[in-house]
Amino acid sequence: MELFKHNKIFDFVYWSRYGLILSAILSVFSLYLFFGVGFSLGIDFAGGSVVQIQLQSSNSGDQIESSSNDISITNIQTIRNLLSQDSSFNGSQVSNFGNDREILIKIPFNPNLQSSMLANRINEILSPIGDFEIRKLDSIGPKVGDELARSAVISLLLAVIAIMLYVSFRYEWRFALASIITLVHDVMITASSVILFDIDLNLEVVAALLTLLGYSINDTIIVFDRIREKMLEGKKMSIQEVINEAISRTLSRTTLTSLTMFFVVLTLYLFGGEIIIGFSLPLLVGVVFGTYSSMFVAPKLAIMLGFSIEKYYAREAQKAKKAEEKKRMRQMYEGGRL
Repeated sequence: MELFKHNKIFDFVYWSRYGLILSAILSVFSLYLFFGVGFSLGIDFAGGSVVQIQLQSSNSGDQIESSSNDISITNIQTIRNLLSQDSSFNGSQVSNFGNDREILIKIPFNPNLQSSMLANRINEILSPIGDFEIRKLDSIGPKVGDELARSAVISLLLAVIAIMLYVSFRYEWRFALASIITLVHDVMITASSVILFDIDLNLEVVAALLTLLGYSINDTIIVFDRIREKMLEGKKMSIQEVINEAISRTLSRTTLTSLTMFFVVLTLYLFGGEIIIGFSLPLLVGVVFGTYSSMFVAPKLAIMLGFSIEKYYAREAQKAKKAEEKKRMRQMYEGGRL
């Protein structure tokens, strides 16, 4: 299926200069978010407990005539006031979870709060708000959280190293370095969206970043493979012409793949609920920037790193000459002339 005319060549190299400017701005903004704001660690890494409750009826402090927003604020404030009466719940965060009757309580790790007794404590403390149901209760100790954080970092590093080895072996080093820089660029921007949208950093986010690593490098490699094929055709073209034609030829494939991925993840985001937002929202951002960077960032970086198509043609001609010489020598040997 072709979305674009097969013989239409777009000037991607020209527009890439604006892509690099946008990427530079977003990268600087990402660094500011990393070091100036920082991640909000979920219980997977920080330790503690998460309790999700569903209110069954209006609590005593609500006004039935109030708007939905007023009810939500009243519910949250009432629960905060009740929890503040027990020092074991100091630092707890209370927020809505999807709708006004779903409440999420994040409780920092406290040795006085044993997970086996937490449900009873919650039922006892929040009894004044009326009937409610504890729908979810997860607890993780700080030691387990540290181990999970260490495992997550190791997983990301191993994935990046494996990709670096693969592209370094497969491509000319400038293209390999460009793809690695692009990969870091995609992960940085996606990770910064976690801070921007106030999503807790947990295992779901790590899963989204690992998924993005595979998607982004695959998209870039498809483009680079096409560029290499065009150069191997032997036509005397400038590197700008090669890149423009290569990306234009893969544009329909890239668009269809990206849109398919985008709409699948968008469906997860819209209908999957708050429970998987840590996976769906970062991946939604990552799909957009992974596609954009493979067309407007990676090829331009290869040019900026000093790739010379003339030297490439010269090397390929030398390789072909050596291969022909070996073939000739082998034929002479097989014919008994040596």
